[in-house]
Amino acid sequence: MTENPCPEAVLTAEHIALEMYQFAALMLGSEADALRLVENTVAAVDVDPCAEPVVAETLVRNRVIDGALEIMRRRDPASFSSVPEPSPGAPCIEDDTTPLSRAELSDLIGGAGRSRLRAWLDRLSQAQRAVFVQRAVLGQDNAATAQAISRIAWPSVWTPEAVGILFREVLCSLASSLAQSASGVTA
Repeated sequence: MTENPCPEAVLTAEHIALEMYQFAALMLGSEADALRLVENTVAAVDVDPCAEPVVAETLVRNRVIDGALEIMRRRDPASFSSVPEPSPGAPCIEDDTTPLSRAELSDLIGGAGRSRLRAWLDRLSQAQRAVFVQRAVLGQDNAATAQAISRIAWPSVWTPEAVGILFREVLCSLASSLAQSASGVTA
């Protein structure tokens, strides 16, 4: 049996692959597509995780994000070509902070709320879904999210401000959906 020279790197790589799989499944709405994307991405990354674990993690994360966004764009080519117009009226959430704690978000992503979250995500546009998952699940800021979307969007019109507005609207939608679910009302 061969001894692994850096067992921490293997555990880190497995953790990153699992995190990216969960992210891709939420972005794409398909566990099979997510698995294929993550497997292909990890296999294509040519970085030694023992020597450069942070570089490997960043590279895999960015490639999975780009791959998921490209798949979403192919599914609906117009989805990212322009920034959605803000809804009329003031948003129900005034800033970009996620009103959910990490525990609540974890429950929605992988716990008892998983099916509710996925059903809600399925009702969103591709752009709304991409903004929500990148911001709320990955914890990216508006600038990083706008930059990622702009890499696949043509024309590249996504700004941090536009992402912030769309994110607040999506958070309002989620809050409404969760409130309806808690009260037993179906949307």
